[in-house]
Amino acid sequence: MDNFSNISSILTLQGFDLPQTSVLPVFLFATLGYMIILFCNTVLLITIILNKSLHQPMYLLLLNLPINDLIGSTALFPQVIKELLLDTRKITFSSCVTQAFFIHIYAVGAVFILTAMAYDRYIAICCPLRYNTVMTNAHIIRIISLLWLSNLLVIGVLFILLLRLPRCRSHMAHTYCDNPSLLQLVCVKTTINNVYGLMSVAVCQVITVGLIAFTYFQILVACLKNKRSDTRRKALQTCATHLIVFLIFECLGLFTVISYRLGELSPQLRKFSGVSALILPPTLNPIIYGLKTKEIRNKAIMLFQQRVSPS
Repeated sequence: MDNFSNISSILTLQGFDLPQTSVLPVFLFATLGYMIILFCNTVLLITIILNKSLHQPMYLLLLNLPINDLIGSTALFPQVIKELLLDTRKITFSSCVTQAFFIHIYAVGAVFILTAMAYDRYIAICCPLRYNTVMTNAHIIRIISLLWLSNLLVIGVLFILLLRLPRCRSHMAHTYCDNPSLLQLVCVKTTINNVYGLMSVAVCQVITVGLIAFTYFQILVACLKNKRSDTRRKALQTCATHLIVFLIFECLGLFTVISYRLGELSPQLRKFSGVSALILPPTLNPIIYGLKTKEIRNKAIMLFQQRVSPS
């Protein structure tokens, strides 16, 4: 019990273990990367909000993606930049839990949002005549509310279970804070936490992957039946970009989860996969969904031109 009561509230992160000559380039790269993510996602966010012509079901669902990406990148980058700039690996326990909470909110949110977007494309392509009847504003609000409330409930319970446990360690096994690395600070049995964590991942994966597999199979069948080549090509191109984003995030996220259970895995590879899952999607999403979507691209250019030359 003395170990539990005397444990420090300051945690030590594992760090990136960079050579001194690499610290400045990595710091500049991280800062530039964060600025690009902030700029691109903010532009996408503002473009959809300020243009009433984009207040359609597809874009209202897409609106949640930059919000979620900003949550995830802001949870990670300031701490990484601070570590590189000040050469410190220290973080308070409360800050660590906060960072971990929002990183998990981002991870689950990304999967839920991409699933909702796949459902929207399924209705639009497979049931085009019913689209306006099904995808009403009220229905969109219900979908968005459901995905965020489900996200908060799943992650909220995860961290309630974590915070009830006493700690006896202060050295983290990762470069940033997440639930698995925080659980490694605990010196009592974590069976309930482990079972809940694995069950929540399994249930979320079955639901989201199952829905996406079903919707994209139906979309593929509908596209193959469509005799108009331009319509078929546009539908397949749109769905292909959605699927690529989902697969990239799924592969990185699942590998990161599995890596904690592979003791022989290289720590550097674990660090790389964990950080990549929080860098690549927020960087790619606004480019894929913004620059490659004609309506958003044109509205963003018009918005920029109005701000530069308001006359």
